Amino acid sequence: MDVRRAAQRYRGGDPATGIESRHAFSFGPHYDPDNLRFGAVIACNEEHLAPGAGFDEHPHSHTEIVTWVVEGELTHRDSAGNETVVRHGDVQRLSSAGGVRHVERNDGGGPLTFVQMWLAPVRPGGEPSYEIVRGIADSTPYAVPAAGAMLHVRRLGAGKRTAVPDGAYVYVHVVRGDVRLGDEELGPGDSLRITDAKDLEVSGITDAELLLWEMTG
Repeated sequence: MDVRRAAQRYRGGDPATGIESRHAFSFGPHYDPDNLRFGAVIACNEEHLAPGAGFDEHPHSHTEIVTWVVEGELTHRDSAGNETVVRHGDVQRLSSAGGVRHVERNDGGGPLTFVQMWLAPVRPGGEPSYEIVRGIADSTPYAVPAAGAMLHVRRLGAGKRTAVPDGAYVYVHVVRGDVRLGDEELGPGDSLRITDAKDLEVSGITDAELLLWEMTG
């Protein structure tokens, strides 16, 4: 198990324009050859956008982009004609494939926080695609077959337990609250990289929300 604390994340964004970013992996100017990916995950970015702030149109290719809103509302528009508002509880996936452009903004009146995770596809290329699942249930995994990965959203009450999926690679990100996994206590923004996960459980120290990626490679 490899624990990465929230305070270890690379700081990015542009605070003067209302954008603050926290990167768990080597990203942009923060190049770290020892922290390029874990399994299929190549980025796990915490984004904080003030009202009216956002990312202007920019390109992506050969990446599976999955977004989880923590608070607020995220407005998404892309070059394939999709335009949606993503809220807490929704899972958004943009498969950039051979190439797509998109805009992400906080058009709401309050702060916006979201976690965006990028996964490397098993095979590059193809046609872009978009999907949003509204209000995903706690026990319903979300498959990203192009990356050989499955996302599990887990919500725990204090003292409650849930199984960690078995897998060659499991990436755990704490969205909110405090949890215990083995001998480790994790808080908001902390993450855990588990190789060859088997028969593990995570328990809530407080009410908590977790994102867990189960990956084959």
